[in-house]
Amino acid sequence: MISITEQEFKKLVEFIENNYGIHIKKEKKLVLTSRLYNELINSRCENFTQYFDYIRSDRTGKALSSLVNKITTNHTFFMREADHFDYFREKVLPYLSGTVKNRDLRIWSAGCSTGQEPYTLAMIIADYFNNNKAFWDTKILATDISEKVLSAAIEGIYDSDEVETLPSMWRINYFQKLDDGKYIVSDNLKKEVIFRRFNLMEKTFPFRKKFHTVFCRNVMKDSIQPLVSV
Repeated sequence: MISITEQEFKKLVEFIENNYGIHIKKEKKLVLTSRLYNELINSRCENFTQYFDYIRSDRTGKALSSLVNKITTNHTFFMREADHFDYFREKVLPYLSGTVKNRDLRIWSAGCSTGQEPYTLAMIIADYFNNNKAFWDTKILATDISEKVLSAAIEGIYDSDEVETLPSMWRINYFQKLDDGKYIVSDNLKKEVIFRRFNLMEKTFPFRKKFHTVFCRNVMKDSIQPLVSV
């Protein structure tokens, strides 16, 4: 195991916090070291000073992307903290359906992780509008800083034990069961969600339209466990 000095640790965590808003506590130094060990080996760096110089000089962006994938912990599931979704269904959507005049509804799921939150919102919206859904343009922007979790979200494949806890009509209407027992999100539901990589630390948000509702429940500035998505 390649050890990290106090100075190297300080420099690295300051870089991560300044660029990604992720705060890593001192007691997580060993965790950070173990997570990045293979990154140092693969980049042929003998120490963390060399690795720090490497990620800053890599113009392809692959080194930084790999760093983000390693330091973020993404643990989430469908209907996590169900009260939030109940409020969205029972309070927010009735209000928006009566006040959004052009029927162009925009929702943002920030820190979307592997997609459970935005797909849940899409199912709630589809159920709420039901036969009137065709008269509405409802889109959910789902963003995260980790390309790894975004790839999983776009694929939309989930274990059976997670999907089978959902209402039976959701499983029938919005999922297809695969041969291996897993479930994949239906193409119609996938069309309701736009996945993009986005760092909330950016100075400007390149969004053309305003959002009617923003979910940022998965975004935390705490420690390396969890880092970004809970």
